[in-house]
Amino acid sequence: MRFGLFYEHQLPRPWEEGAEGTLLRDALEQVELADRLGIDVVWEVEHHFLEEYSHSSAPEVFLAAVSQRTSRIRLGHGIVQLPPAYNHPARVAERVATLDLVSGGRVELGTGESSSQVELGGFGVDRDRKREQWEESLEALVRMMVEEPFAGIDGRFVRMPPRNVVPKPLQRLHPPLWVACSRRETILLAARKGLGALSFSFVEPERAEEWVKAYYRIIASGECVPAGFSVNPNVAVVVPFMCHEDESTAIERGIDGAHFFGYSLAHYYVFGRHRPGTTDVWEEFLEHRGDMGFARELIRPDGAPLGVTLLQEGLGSLRGAVGTPDQVSDLIERYERAGVDQVILVAQAGKNRHEHVCESLELFGREVLPRFAERAAEVERGKRERLAEAVSRAMARREPPRRLAREYEVSVQGEPGPAPDPYAPRRAGRDRRPVGERVRTAAAGARDRVERRVASLVRGRPDRQVERLIGSSLGLRAVFGGMARQFRADRAQGFRGTVQYEVEGPGGVRPWAIRISDGRARAVPVRDPDPAVTLRLSALTLGRLVSEELEPGRAFLEGHVRVEGDLQVATRLSEWFGRGSFS
Repeated sequence: MRFGLFYEHQLPRPWEEGAEGTLLRDALEQVELADRLGIDVVWEVEHHFLEEYSHSSAPEVFLAAVSQRTSRIRLGHGIVQLPPAYNHPARVAERVATLDLVSGGRVELGTGESSSQVELGGFGVDRDRKREQWEESLEALVRMMVEEPFAGIDGRFVRMPPRNVVPKPLQRLHPPLWVACSRRETILLAARKGLGALSFSFVEPERAEEWVKAYYRIIASGECVPAGFSVNPNVAVVVPFMCHEDESTAIERGIDGAHFFGYSLAHYYVFGRHRPGTTDVWEEFLEHRGDMGFARELIRPDGAPLGVTLLQEGLGSLRGAVGTPDQVSDLIERYERAGVDQVILVAQAGKNRHEHVCESLELFGREVLPRFAERAAEVERGKRERLAEAVSRAMARREPPRRLAREYEVSVQGEPGPAPDPYAPRRAGRDRRPVGERVRTAAAGARDRVERRVASLVRGRPDRQVERLIGSSLGLRAVFGGMARQFRADRAQGFRGTVQYEVEGPGGVRPWAIRISDGRARAVPVRDPDPAVTLRLSALTLGRLVSEELEPGRAFLEGHVRVEGDLQVATRLSEWFGRGSFS
């Protein structure tokens, strides 16, 4: 179990002079304290125009300030809004990378789309298409953080020509990725995309267990195709929080803030009618809280186990982790048994006082956190080992970073096009390049077409036909020549040596060596006397890998590919050559 601290920067009316500055300074002090106590992550939202509920419109600025006042706590964007009217993905990539650098690699990157009409309408985001916009922007964002240069996008919502987006994050290939979730359906979406699930619903541990099981079932299945270039298997839940040795005091200090958090959220997302600059959400909360599911009279200091939501006599109410250390520990243990990976505490809410938040955190750090800290690392290590095979299979399904098919040159007068497809053929028209360059480009294009043709020919074919085609000289030349042309020197970090392949086919064993030196790779049909690593496989296995009918991880695990030599080199081949390396 890991722990987070969550900030909306709530500021109920009436607003005193300097109140926003005081709010932010108090939050910085609280996070400094959380860092010293051992809380793992501070999560900061991005919202716009949501008066009283959230005055957190520039989370990257707040988190940058946190980065300079703390040393170990992770910095969570929970979340960055990705439809391009809110944030162009290039600007997100630049800000996130900069924050990652100045913090020493502590960023956790959550994204989402928002559903508040106040925000959607304010930025002109189409509600019916915001999910598509998030997906397209996320794909562009992760590639911008990884590709050098970013190979461009000509999408429905984002258009950008090739550019090298700098700086790059300190965490390679990029920070852990999360997505905001409010329903079971979005939890499952997170799993399908290999993203951490940030659940912003107040959910009971027993209900959360159903979500967690469904999430990890998809992570381990063929449905998981990562949106990023790594998988972040984690489920986090958010709960209201205030801790005191005396239960009555905890309730007195924290329950109104917890209820206002829930009420103001519902005001903007469920039932509210808002007049910008006029509506007093706090006043409406005090008048209507009981009618809207936040009945104060249901919260009594009776020493009973905590429930996130309470129902009684037709009324509903919210409580969460508002109670004594033992009560809070019991609630967290129930989340732990449910398989939840992180509990995120909402302490700064409503009119909760700064000194009470700090006292509550100190008590939590002294009495609650140590009960979970000792086993946290062991549990996390076990989870990584348990999911390693599934994660490897999922990554094999993810398209690798791209390389520009041809040089893209920007002059002072302009550039080739607004957002060219890096894989599209050259447009018709007069080609003014030198003859030699045109010939080389045409030859490379012909080779690429041969490779694609080989892959399409073997897909779905009987085993004997695959063996005959891939085991032929032309088939092997197409496969290994294509690998050499896809070589990423920037990933190989100066490696010099040979990767040897031994392919067994109808005509016997055929050797192919990929020799790497001076940032270049060359494929030749020879057996190298001293390769760094040797991979032995059949022509049938090679064909099924080329056609993507067999996953590389499965091929190794089932013994279809045998490795001798430097295993570290073998595990990095996919970085150097892409999927065709079969590592």
